[in-house]
Amino acid sequence: MLKGEAVVVKHTGSHYMLACLPDMNLFPAVLRGKIRLKGSSATNPVAVGDKVMFESDGTAGPENPAVITRVLPRKNYMIRKSTNLSRQAHVIAANLDKAFIVTTIDFPQVKLPFLDRILVTCEAYNIPAVIVLNKVDLYRETHKEMLEAFHSIYGGAGYRIMEVSALTGEGVDELRDECRGCVSLFSGVSGVGKSSLIKSLDPSLDPRVGEISDAHMQGRHTTTFYEMYSLASGGFIVDTPGLRGFGLMDVSRDEIALYFPEMLKVSENCRFAPCTHTHEPGCAVKEAVEEGVISYERYSSYLGMLDDETKYR
Repeated sequence: MLKGEAVVVKHTGSHYMLACLPDMNLFPAVLRGKIRLKGSSATNPVAVGDKVMFESDGTAGPENPAVITRVLPRKNYMIRKSTNLSRQAHVIAANLDKAFIVTTIDFPQVKLPFLDRILVTCEAYNIPAVIVLNKVDLYRETHKEMLEAFHSIYGGAGYRIMEVSALTGEGVDELRDECRGCVSLFSGVSGVGKSSLIKSLDPSLDPRVGEISDAHMQGRHTTTFYEMYSLASGGFIVDTPGLRGFGLMDVSRDEIALYFPEMLKVSENCRFAPCTHTHEPGCAVKEAVEEGVISYERYSSYLGMLDDETKYR
């Protein structure tokens, strides 16, 4: 019996593909039953990026997969609530060095509360986040004010923003350099050009690429499973299905403000501690919003998350 350690590089339903990185010779695996029965709220006990122990008779193949016997401790992971009304969660990926949150100003139009939920989750689970603004060739001139406003909101919050275009290649070399030597998550809503961007980073890769639905100006689902790719230039990227919802998981109402860096920076000056930054007199966060130091859009997202916690606790 062959035993070893490997990394989950692909997840499709109840089946997994493993690899002993940096070698990307994939072999199939299934879970040993007892792993499924642990008391976790996650719908998937094993995620892409997980380091696992496996057993095999040395002939692992489609008809004779290896068996995952144990999931090794994670350094971090990205997780989201399955639905607003559900207590179940889905682990998107584990053991990440960076998260590139791909978004657009338009085509499809950016939804700031959605983006903020992903960023809060990155902060909560210790995943360094970079915002990748794709399709800049489409709106640098026609949406100049929206572009400047976006930089003001998120640059002001302390986030790095990379402007790229999968179509023209602008910014792709810099993004490729950022991925070198790292395990990086690429995530975002459907239609932002994530799969096209991955293909521009390494033309030998073939993630599925879809089009924008004219009826709803939203992307069609193209990536239907979670997969890790090896970049020819170095590093690994995890591609995820286009997301249509992102609920916070295991972040309490009292903690949410801690994961807004710009709010955390000024909250020590609040008159009361703890402070919810909603109704208390002498709240430094509310004052910063009124003075334009903290964007109203980000503060509005924060209030929306508090409201979600009240509704769905």
